[in-house]
Amino acid sequence: MLAAVDHVQLAAPPGSEERLREYYGNVLGMTEIPKPPALAPRGGCWFQAGPVQLHLGIETDFRPAKKAHPGLRVTGIEAYAARLEERGAQVVWDDDLPGHKRFYSEDPVGNRLEFLEPVQ
Repeated sequence: MLAAVDHVQLAAPPGSEERLREYYGNVLGMTEIPKPPALAPRGGCWFQAGPVQLHLGIETDFRPAKKAHPGLRVTGIEAYAARLEERGAQVVWDDDLPGHKRFYSEDPVGNRLEFLEPVQ
């Protein structure tokens, strides 16, 4: 029986780790966590915020997905969107999901991310 999502893996092109660290660490406020020694030589980087883990793996023939994306639940979505914008990330609001405030952003390699908060 499924109990939880352990992590979400996104792809990234070779040599993009520093840009990913800037975005996921400084823009989104996530903490980089060490990859296991057996996986570290593959490149990429892993990040965590609370129980949420995003793994960025290197893909030689990388192309960002046009539709696929993780949906990340946040609290204080307006302030979080302002944080991203202040740090140079694009924020695109979308009001098509009933009962939620949400926006989309892209990481520096073109991965689409959805941020959402239920409306009380």
